[in-house]
Amino acid sequence: MKGIFSYDNPVMHFIGKFWDVLILNILWLICSIPIFTIGASTTAVYYVTLKLARDDDGYTIRSFFHSFKQNFRQATIIWLILLLTGIILIADLWFVLTANIVPAGTLRILATALFLGLLIVWFVVLTYVFPVLARFYGTVRQTITNAFLLSVRYILYTIGIVLIDAVVVVLTITSLPVLTMLGFALIAFLNSFLLEGVFKKIIPKEERDPQEMRPLFADEENTDGEEPIYQMFVRNGDGNGPADAAAGTQELADPAGTKAVAAADNGPADAPDASGSEDAGEDEIKTEN
Repeated sequence: MKGIFSYDNPVMHFIGKFWDVLILNILWLICSIPIFTIGASTTAVYYVTLKLARDDDGYTIRSFFHSFKQNFRQATIIWLILLLTGIILIADLWFVLTANIVPAGTLRILATALFLGLLIVWFVVLTYVFPVLARFYGTVRQTITNAFLLSVRYILYTIGIVLIDAVVVVLTITSLPVLTMLGFALIAFLNSFLLEGVFKKIIPKEERDPQEMRPLFADEENTDGEEPIYQMFVRNGDGNGPADAAAGTQELADPAGTKAVAAADNGPADAPDASGSEDAGEDEIKTEN
């Protein structure tokens, strides 16, 4: 009987994940009601689901509000930027399709294709940016740029994430309305398995000096001899404690060839609090002396 109710039991493990996702969806809905907080609540959901994908289980509600509070400013700024950008792109597309000012024919087709392409890029960045913020420290500009570059480099993962989102939405609307109770948290949970696959490729596996600057695309060499521009601190380790969480900073290659701008120089935009909580300990990082 003891083994039946053990968390290692596959059935109990599934039930535990189910309740975690259910609770996360309720928290996401409540915390997204003011609209401008959607970014912070989405980041908090991914903070927890990425841990669930790594089997780094903890206190779901505590972890959610820890991330919500810690990333609130950056997540809100990013969300408002993307929301405004999305509204502008949709309005431009609607204008091109309906206004008589744009003549029908080749020009309208090209304009439609342009804005549809930009909307696809916008959606992909929206899909990646909050998981990146939940997993790494960085400025608003770094986070948005890194989200775009990761989505392009790991295009197969990106396609997989988009397909997962589409399948869940279609199933919810057509045949499995019960999935509504799991809502966005279910999408984030499923996406997190692919996203962790991406993040594992860019987070150094071997032990490194916590103060050593590491490239985000660690397997690439910069043949031009110039330093990358973007550096990101890993927010969480692989579940092995604060030492791994501080295992180097992450950088993105600079396509323009400009000089490095260290995140450590600017300081993490939202440094973890100094409390002794479980989540605060996980977010501990070290900067250069």
